[in-house]
Amino acid sequence: MSQRVALPDLDTLTPEALKALIVAQHEQILSRDEQLLRKEEQLSSLEEEIERLRLLIAKLRRMQFGRKSEKLDWQIEQLELKLDELEASRAQQAAASPVSLAASDVNRARKRARQPLPAHLPRETRKILPKQEACPDCSGALKFLGEDVSETLEYVPEHFKVIRQVRVKLACARCDKIVQAEAPSRPIERGIAGPGLLAHVLVSKYADHLPLYRQAEIYAREGVELDRSTMAEWVGGCSRLLEPLVEALRRHVMSAEKLHTDDTPVPVLAPGNGKTKTGRLWTYVRDDRPWGDKTPPAVWFAYTPDRKGEHPQAHLREFTGTLQADAYAGYGQVYEGGRVKEAACMSHVRRPFYDLYEAHKSAVAKEALERIAALYTIEEEIRGRSAEERRAVRNERSKPLLESLKQWMEETLGKLSRKSDTTRAIRYALDRWEALTRYCDDGRLEIDNNAAERALRAVVLGRKNYLFAGSDAGGERAAALYALIGTAKLNGLNPEAYLREVLSRIADHPINRIEELLPWNLAAELAGNSRRAA
Repeated sequence: MSQRVALPDLDTLTPEALKALIVAQHEQILSRDEQLLRKEEQLSSLEEEIERLRLLIAKLRRMQFGRKSEKLDWQIEQLELKLDELEASRAQQAAASPVSLAASDVNRARKRARQPLPAHLPRETRKILPKQEACPDCSGALKFLGEDVSETLEYVPEHFKVIRQVRVKLACARCDKIVQAEAPSRPIERGIAGPGLLAHVLVSKYADHLPLYRQAEIYAREGVELDRSTMAEWVGGCSRLLEPLVEALRRHVMSAEKLHTDDTPVPVLAPGNGKTKTGRLWTYVRDDRPWGDKTPPAVWFAYTPDRKGEHPQAHLREFTGTLQADAYAGYGQVYEGGRVKEAACMSHVRRPFYDLYEAHKSAVAKEALERIAALYTIEEEIRGRSAEERRAVRNERSKPLLESLKQWMEETLGKLSRKSDTTRAIRYALDRWEALTRYCDDGRLEIDNNAAERALRAVVLGRKNYLFAGSDAGGERAAALYALIGTAKLNGLNPEAYLREVLSRIADHPINRIEELLPWNLAAELAGNSRRAA
């Protein structure tokens, strides 16, 4: 993906320019040597940590015999998860490193020899004939000479199968020239996994919340022994492969004029001490369908090791428009200067009143809920209409209700204790009233930020299952896969079918046309494939 820089015409350079060129080349070589050394040190550190975890897991498993301990089971599960993430990180770093081939050779030497794919699985043979119909050298007739056979393990919904790729060799009867088709590229170089199996592993991990060691147990029941570390390498390799596509998705999201954003905590295992720290997953949603716009909806996720305000500032550095978000103070600097306008969320206003009513059957909370419900009724009626229609209806019907709500809140506030929960709920609304009512003057905006909260549901479910991410690198991988899976769902696609199609193409796809692989650009083709399969 990087571009080579051509050398200047050396015959036209002065002695001083030649010296400067040599010095610059020398500095580049030294810099590259330093980068290679750092990469090698990182990979070596990962190897040592992986080996330490394997030994610790083996020790804990030996301790399991006899009387089982729930705490011990929990420790093993969490160490298994960390091992998944570290092995995926190793594969991702190796794929991105100039020393990836050497590192792969080292890893391969440490493993046992690859076992033949299970004989009981059904085989599908695909013959790959050369494109030439005659000898390319002398135009003589071609005769059968032999064939090269390779196998990949593939997964189609509900079962495994093995695909035998048979590359036929032909020889010229006149001059003995040998002709054979090139081997088809694979998503993971020299890997046994087909794009369908890779997509299934990724969706099982990030959409169905099954860690790799649990997937390995499931596949073993089907008679397919897949080493967890092998699947971790697949996850890391796929993450590396999909990076340009995720970047294209980010550009699409950030080119919107209105975004929804939210964040959620993600416990992450801190390196070295076995304890957890709190990282964050941020979501940015572009979805203008409620006002009839045809631009494809999309969601982009970002992982950060903490919740500092500098992170949303960095994420939104290219964005200009309106940001619908909660009241997190970190967005304050984003709004400074007016490049980004704030739109608040009515759901966040409603939530404390709902809690108060559920807990105490408060009359004040009940009236607040009824007034807010009237606003939502209007929104339901105008969903899907044009931005101009929505603005006109809101100005005619919603604005008077909002003005009445504000007046009622101000009058009620004077009758309440300053420290009561109801007072805090009212002040929350009044303190951000301008941002809360901005949606009335812009038909593209929503009354709330629920689009972002919906996008985070998958993360919340995964957090309940995983308990924590194995590393910061694991959090970044999760953000990338959540983005692709979430966007596929927003566009009505089966995320596994989408990723299968992408992984079958992306290795050979031109980087300057990567947008062609975004979900909405494959939707029609995937729908056609689905109809043919049915």
